[in-house]
Amino acid sequence: MPATSANAANPSAGTSASPTRSATAKDEATNDAVARFLADKGLLGSVALQVRDKAADLASDLVISAMDFLGVRYKSGGQSRDGGFDCSGFTRHVFERSIGMILPRRASEQANMPGLMQVSENELKPGDLVFFNTLRHTFSHVGIYVGDNKFIHSPRAGGQVRIEDMGQSYWQKRFDGARRVPRLSKQQAELAQH
Repeated sequence: MPATSANAANPSAGTSASPTRSATAKDEATNDAVARFLADKGLLGSVALQVRDKAADLASDLVISAMDFLGVRYKSGGQSRDGGFDCSGFTRHVFERSIGMILPRRASEQANMPGLMQVSENELKPGDLVFFNTLRHTFSHVGIYVGDNKFIHSPRAGGQVRIEDMGQSYWQKRFDGARRVPRLSKQQAELAQH
């Protein structure tokens, strides 16, 4: 079925170039919800505006859910708002809360979880898991990509959940790769076709 493969690779193949009214209205409603959330959190700086503009797909629920934890303290082994989060406890909690997917407990286990798609740095989309080598071994740190080369994570002891730029030399040198949940990709492609 070559036509199906072409459509999967190019979601706009076989559809009109302009989005339907319902898709446009849904995108606008999502952008409005993201903007309200960011305003409520006092995040309408340049990072927040860029994130808002990139969060118009299903992954926006995941990104919004992650941003709800900005400022929560770091806690080694932590997996909750009240107790604090470590990096993988944070991603695990956000994925379970927003899309019902239970990730493994450790960053290295999340990176190697069967069924996740490897994604190159230039193909990142909001909601992708991004991995870093921060403890002198691969996949020792994880965060969630939010758009515009930014990611949200629970960094280290004494820190809080925050957004950082992957272009900073510290993160750039330590980037290990990214993973995507296939069902998010499939749903994003399906929405683009409607």
